[in-house]
Amino acid sequence: MLRALTLRLPGPWRRPPTRGCASGAAAGDPEIQVRALAAADQGITEILMNRPSACNALGNVLVSQLLEALAQLREDRQVRVLLFRSGVKGVFCAGADLKEREQMSEAEVGVFVHRLRGLMNEIASSAVMGLIETTRGLLPGAGGTQRLPRCLGVALAKELIFTGRRLSGAQAQALGLVNHAVAPNKEGDAAYHRALALAQEILPQAPIAVRLGKVAIDRGIEVDIASGMAIEGICYAQNIPTRDRLEGMAAFREKRPPQFLGE
Repeated sequence: MLRALTLRLPGPWRRPPTRGCASGAAAGDPEIQVRALAAADQGITEILMNRPSACNALGNVLVSQLLEALAQLREDRQVRVLLFRSGVKGVFCAGADLKEREQMSEAEVGVFVHRLRGLMNEIASSAVMGLIETTRGLLPGAGGTQRLPRCLGVALAKELIFTGRRLSGAQAQALGLVNHAVAPNKEGDAAYHRALALAQEILPQAPIAVRLGKVAIDRGIEVDIASGMAIEGICYAQNIPTRDRLEGMAAFREKRPPQFLGE
């Protein structure tokens, strides 16, 4: 997949530091890599998931490396948009690593599911996809029973979870589960290029306003509309004193593109 890209990505892939944890991976073999794009795409950072032996299944090492990378990137003010991509052609992520999980004790399973749920709280991911846990004698444990009803409604969420049905990309888009579905290309990176194009649309916008807008939506959707309006008001007030707001108003008056600094 990566060799077929024509886009120049000057920053090298780097591995985030990882604390010790149980793993079937070889020592020193990173399961994720992080790269910051440059030039016109500066501000976009990519996380590459690369565990081909398990189709990017979420095991202890992969989850640990993702959590640590996200913790570091959250503090990096230069990162405006984050893209997740796969280094395994034809696969994004196979879900939880059930083979690894089968070797865990009951206590270890509890810790792993708690960490996996925390990871899913950090990233939003929704090709064939589905919550197929009931076909394996399980139920969704990383937040699927809570997120899916909020996306699709209770009745449809129950149908999909109870049946373990898999959806095509077009079906998922028709239901509103994903925003975009693209036809595959020979290189297998059509979805990546669509995601990159969306990131490039977000990149020039005021980063503080985007960040606060995300907070207002994510927190507001969990409460009643009156409380949501109050959350929006708090976020709006935090944006008022920013230099970016003043720059946006000045650029509008002067009929020029704004130059936002994230301040």
